[in-house]
Amino acid sequence: MEITIHRPGELTSELRAAWHRAMDESPEYANPFLAPEFTAGVGLFRGGARVAVLRQGGVPAGFFPYERGPFGTGRAIGLGLSDCQALVHRPGVTWDAGELLRACGLSIFEFDHLVQEQRPFAPHVTGTFASPVIDVKPGDGGYPEWLRATYPGLAKTTLKKERRLGRDVGEVRFVFDERDPEMLRTLMRWKSAQYRRTGRMDRFSRPWIVALAEHLFRVREEHFTGVLSVLYAGDRPVAAHFGPRSSTVLAAWFTAYDPELHYYSPGLMMHLRTAEGAARAGVTLVDLGRGDKEYKDWLKTRELRVGEGFAARAHPVALAQRLWRRPVRGLRNTVLAHPGLRDPADHLLKAAGRLRTQGRAARIASPAGRTERLPKR
Repeated sequence: MEITIHRPGELTSELRAAWHRAMDESPEYANPFLAPEFTAGVGLFRGGARVAVLRQGGVPAGFFPYERGPFGTGRAIGLGLSDCQALVHRPGVTWDAGELLRACGLSIFEFDHLVQEQRPFAPHVTGTFASPVIDVKPGDGGYPEWLRATYPGLAKTTLKKERRLGRDVGEVRFVFDERDPEMLRTLMRWKSAQYRRTGRMDRFSRPWIVALAEHLFRVREEHFTGVLSVLYAGDRPVAAHFGPRSSTVLAAWFTAYDPELHYYSPGLMMHLRTAEGAARAGVTLVDLGRGDKEYKDWLKTRELRVGEGFAARAHPVALAQRLWRRPVRGLRNTVLAHPGLRDPADHLLKAAGRLRTQGRAARIASPAGRTERLPKR
């Protein structure tokens, strides 16, 4: 096995075509997060992004995207954003994890959404987790008919709320592939506010993530397209979702809604409309991503399994990294897996989020009650 290392922007059209063929030949690699376009996008904003190309008999047979950090620490490309990770390869190709890490100059490789079929990494998996998916297929008729046939338990309540939204705000309409960049910025504002409101880390406070989303929104290729879907009531946007799609898989990525309209359940409306729209656009699978959420239990048709862990060589840096990161991940997983711990933690995060929001509002307001412009950070 010959292994060469490249920056994502250095991949030739021939190598990208070989990567796409490997995706097409194995359904488990059809996820858009495994496409070269996603890796190339991350590479524009993350200097450590690399791709190892595996060749057999001189022919490209596998592609391993990763990010290289200080002292040979490595992580899956877009770790923390990507909901699917793998060494994408043609059927029948095998490799040695230690040899791969040596070729990449890595002492350790961290992953948290690894495709289950990655057998050479199997000894390094510390836990596997459910990743709910929706198997979708085009329905006959319009959205109400599709909803009643696919989700009979949710159909009556959802359609009732949509009719009420139409009466109160404006006629409800859905755009599966919205090309207005201002709507993407609206979605990011909503999501950023949601992160802060619920005490979570605000991903869109990081300029490189904002820039990555804007870049991927403009990518329109067969194996990767950034899809922005928007639910409107009249001319007013109610909810939106942005995520990448391949030729057959749509990844549920960022969903948010106008908090002033929360009593209409716009988030659930958005997920249902997106699934139906994806089916009509030729998608066969909507990947909801790892994580326990009530709406995922309602919508899923089955579950995939993804792995979390650290592939490492015998190296002091690998030992130190694992001793630091593994307890943090273990604690988080323990909390998420037990409702008796998860629910109090969730309430605590939301309370902290409210306090931060109130504190920010107090800092903005002047002593005289006037609103002042804060300096840019």
